[in-house]
Amino acid sequence: MNQIQEISPWSNIKSLNKNIRGDLLSGITIAIIALPLALAFGEISQLGPVAGIWGAIAGGIFGGLFGGCLVGVSGPTAPKAAQISAFMGFFVIGTSNQPDLVAAFSIIFISGLILVAISFLGISRFIHFTPYPVVAGFMCGIGIIVIITQINAFVGLEVRKDIHDVILSLDNTIQNINIQALYISIPSLIILFVWPQLGKKIEILSKIPAPLITLISGTMMAFTMNFNIPYIGDKMDNSEVVSVFTLYLPDFSRINEFIGPAFALAALAVLDSLLSCKVADNMTGIRHSSDRETFGQGMANMAAGILGGVTTATATMRTVANIKFGGKTPLASIIHGLVLFAILSGLGNIVAMIPNACLAAILFKVGIDIMDYRILPVLKRIPIIDLIVFVIVLFVTVYEDLMIAITIGIVIALFGNLNQIKHAFKSSKKHELSHISESKIFQENKDFLSLSKLPINVLKPHGPIFFGSVEHILKAYSEADKHHTLIIDMRSVKMVDLTGIYALEDLTTTLQKKNIEVHITMLDSKIENLFEGTGFLEKIGLDYISNESQKALNAINSRRV
Repeated sequence: MNQIQEISPWSNIKSLNKNIRGDLLSGITIAIIALPLALAFGEISQLGPVAGIWGAIAGGIFGGLFGGCLVGVSGPTAPKAAQISAFMGFFVIGTSNQPDLVAAFSIIFISGLILVAISFLGISRFIHFTPYPVVAGFMCGIGIIVIITQINAFVGLEVRKDIHDVILSLDNTIQNINIQALYISIPSLIILFVWPQLGKKIEILSKIPAPLITLISGTMMAFTMNFNIPYIGDKMDNSEVVSVFTLYLPDFSRINEFIGPAFALAALAVLDSLLSCKVADNMTGIRHSSDRETFGQGMANMAAGILGGVTTATATMRTVANIKFGGKTPLASIIHGLVLFAILSGLGNIVAMIPNACLAAILFKVGIDIMDYRILPVLKRIPIIDLIVFVIVLFVTVYEDLMIAITIGIVIALFGNLNQIKHAFKSSKKHELSHISESKIFQENKDFLSLSKLPINVLKPHGPIFFGSVEHILKAYSEADKHHTLIIDMRSVKMVDLTGIYALEDLTTTLQKKNIEVHITMLDSKIENLFEGTGFLEKIGLDYISNESQKALNAINSRRV
């Protein structure tokens, strides 16, 4: 019964009237941002641009209504689009080389059913134990895949279905470049990079999303010049994707063919969605419900499969934008889906006029942005096991399969951290959270009597801080009373991996934004060197790091004077 209550959408429904004006404005804005991305991800998926919009509609309405993140916005994402595209190579109709749409949408529908089943099992929370190098490796791999697969569209040629095909035919691509397409794609790419910089200088421009400006500019230029280049309408006119309002009933008679890809899509949906929700948690300070979010994505993917939409997940970029534009309840996501439905209903002819080269430029920028620039600058200085995991996941993602890459990465990380895992299971000590007056730090420094009466908390982790323990530490802190200062006592910590470092960094920066002062003390020298190598010391500030608890208390005391 508790699990049924956990995934019930009733709390979402009750919240819909709490921020109507803010959610309405945010939802409309997010729809404008989502339109070019939905079209582009539909193109990547090989199901067509219209399928991309239907995926965004299903994700927005059903993901918003049933999801577990109040500010989450769902729709097609680069990883999910790339994954369904990979499957499409195995599901084509005879010798026509056209995608088997019934197969595609059946797989998407069945993946939704699997997600609903996962939500009832209550295992979605285990996403929090995914090692950071695995996530970073697969995000960088997806970025590379998106960029490479759009090379042909960028230069005005037919899009290749596989990254290997693109690489093997690169000589032929260079020899057959359509110069007119470059007149669209290169300026479009420049706009995408320059527009945000202009927005910093001219405030009104910052309110207009760069992909929308790119879409309008590229389409108007191609229409005015009457360029002989591929357009979205070319596929809408001569393929089965032309039917905008077509229902696809899942073909369960081929369940043996579909179940494997469906499980892979469902697994990626959990990973993609819940990582986006964690980003939202850090920004809002409100913890999402992993099981309800999984249930919501299940409902959204079932709807996408029936409506003919690309598979969906919670999208990080749209979720972040929703928060920044003032969205606070699922109403913003629902409005975003309804606006896209209105666009699809009334502006189909305009959508058909968009040049493929323009979408390719947008996807180039998406591919560049999606890479993990947190890990790339510090690769030489991270623990060797984290480096190995990152490189292998990146390589396998690009050259083989996303889910195989993630599975291999997690297995290597588990074997590489066996000692830490054993220690975590054997240790009877729990991570401690206490008021400073009850902490060992105060017992060692009773001269600071005045601090004992202030709202200062001490978090004392026990054992290694790695991907297997981070969630427990964060959970221990989540039970803290209101305070203005947090001291993290590291005396019982002898090992930290990259996941642990970034978890501490995220916690620190989130609290600093809330004007909560964070001090880390009693650091082991090896851990301190690791913090320095990854740039953590610089980000938190050297004044907030110390090897002795007395130094931390002196720093806190001096700020009171």
